[in-house]
Amino acid sequence: MTPDGEAFRRVMQARYSCRAFKSNPVPRDVIEDILNTARHTASWNNVQPWQVVIASGAETEAFRQALLKEVQEGKPGPDLPWPEAYPDELGDRRRTCGYGLYNAVGIAREDRAARARQSMRNFELFDAPHVAILHTPRVLGAYGALDAGGFLTAFMAAATAQGVGTIAQAAVAAYPDMIRRHFGLPEERMVLCAISFGYADTEHPVNNYRTEREAFEDIVSFRG
Repeated sequence: MTPDGEAFRRVMQARYSCRAFKSNPVPRDVIEDILNTARHTASWNNVQPWQVVIASGAETEAFRQALLKEVQEGKPGPDLPWPEAYPDELGDRRRTCGYGLYNAVGIAREDRAARARQSMRNFELFDAPHVAILHTPRVLGAYGALDAGGFLTAFMAAATAQGVGTIAQAAVAAYPDMIRRHFGLPEERMVLCAISFGYADTEHPVNNYRTEREAFEDIVSFRG
């Protein structure tokens, strides 16, 4: 493997979903460098449908409070429908992910109240000093979302390479109308997810939790 290939693999293996952040902000030039790397993501016909709103400082706090209010008073209704089911091994992986998270923060499986409080941490943006809202043209539907998924991965990998923690949050996108109102986005923009980011609180036990990846031979088959 080339040095660049090895470096890229290390970045991909180092990335994880950060669920506890320090309060100190990421410098603007570092954020811009992350975005400048991510914007080289490939897209269908090079339409580059992704756009992001980045909130920092008081703007992050204002959004956090508005989001928490909406969660208490509103009803979820994502622009992109949630999966209908997680059959077979998909459900197994989802449950393993959840139980691993609860174990990391000392929540018993039967403690529904504590699980609900942990779930609410999504809408507190895990105390991150920054949040990005990823959105695409509604007219592109799932194909715009597919392209934006590539941008999302590139953003998180580029952030990891800069020592910045990230977590992609589909839960936040359950309230797209409120998000559009808050940030002045037009109705024709489809809200896909939030990305909370900042410097990881490495002493928090939740950030010691890691998910597993399926074996190479379980995800690929060669022909010829």
